[in-house]
Amino acid sequence: MSPFPLPIDTLLGHWQSYIVYVIIGFGFGYVLEIAGFGKSTKLAAQFYLKEMTVLKVMFTAIIVAAVLIFLASALGLLDYSLIWVNPTYLWPGIVGGLVMGVGFIVGGFCPGTSLVSAATLKIDGFVFVLGAFFGIFAFGETVSLFEDWWYSSYMGRFTLQQFFGVDAGVVVLGVVLMALAAFAFAEWSERTFGKGAVGKQPRWRLGAALVLVALAVVTIILGQPTNADRMARLESMQNDILNARAVQIHPAELLSYLNNRQVVPYVIDVRGEADYNAFHLPGAHYVPLDEVLTHAEVLQLQPRNTLFVVMSNDEAAATQAWRILNAEGIANLYLLEGGVNRWLDTFADAEFQAAYRVRAGGDDQLAYAFPAALGARYDAADPNPAAFAGLEYTPKVTLSVGRGATGGGCG
Repeated sequence: MSPFPLPIDTLLGHWQSYIVYVIIGFGFGYVLEIAGFGKSTKLAAQFYLKEMTVLKVMFTAIIVAAVLIFLASALGLLDYSLIWVNPTYLWPGIVGGLVMGVGFIVGGFCPGTSLVSAATLKIDGFVFVLGAFFGIFAFGETVSLFEDWWYSSYMGRFTLQQFFGVDAGVVVLGVVLMALAAFAFAEWSERTFGKGAVGKQPRWRLGAALVLVALAVVTIILGQPTNADRMARLESMQNDILNARAVQIHPAELLSYLNNRQVVPYVIDVRGEADYNAFHLPGAHYVPLDEVLTHAEVLQLQPRNTLFVVMSNDEAAATQAWRILNAEGIANLYLLEGGVNRWLDTFADAEFQAAYRVRAGGDDQLAYAFPAALGARYDAADPNPAAFAGLEYTPKVTLSVGRGATGGGCG
């Protein structure tokens, strides 16, 4: 298992971890302040091509972080799937970026830098922060008027490497080269429009640029770990979880979540097509085992309160699918205890069991022989939860709504 990212909550405890967050927040604010980002005139000057410090600082942070993250991932030191990536809402994101850009030009601040300015008791910073709070309030009161559009074009955890269909290292190298070109343009524009006040540049900057390019090339050569690589690294941890029966949920627990409006249940049926057609749960998604890895991209597009449950006839195929998806970082992932056979043993009536149960199961075979391929139209596929409210089981589902807090902006 990759040692990073560190599980701060687990290591320090919930409340103690806030100390780390405060230190990081203070450090980030301090860096913005010493870079001059608490001054609206300095920030606004970039839009007139006179003062490009914002571009230089932010682009430097982006390329250094990108190189270190994906190089660490290539070396097996970091599990990139556990890093929070803001979900993409394409058209709302574009419109929001334009609105924020106009506000940045007019006010001279983005949300983060306005807080830095306010923290240093600048009046324009206070005014901008008040305006941001008013905008948040106005948005919250009116979003219902355009809610369908606001949630449109949802693409989930979507990255440039997915968009271009290339390895992450190629994207990293491209971004580094783009940043270096932007730095060159920034210095030209400062000399041209900023009355030549570029200032003396450190000699080591060329060496630093070459190091970043070299590390990006190394990232390409190493490549990002495959699903098989991640499964191999996680094998011990996965075995501990599976052997402890921590993710095998009782059919009654699954039934309770299928009827829970606060959760989005997503049942993944990895059995053969014939067994799926013969009997399956309402809304279950048929995903052959050899297509589970490809289907992981679809799962990453689902809402953050989605409960994923993998099922097969017994547990063998479902367990393998769980290992694959777990290695892809799919959260809230469980498998049905005993599979479809256990589901039918639990919810089918005695007459149904006597008529159609023909074998003991095992080897992930369907223990029932159905007279017709009715799929979810059998009564046992959609039992009444009230009729089985007295079933006893040990709850195992613990929902995690995300890898981190949503957020954005330049600060």
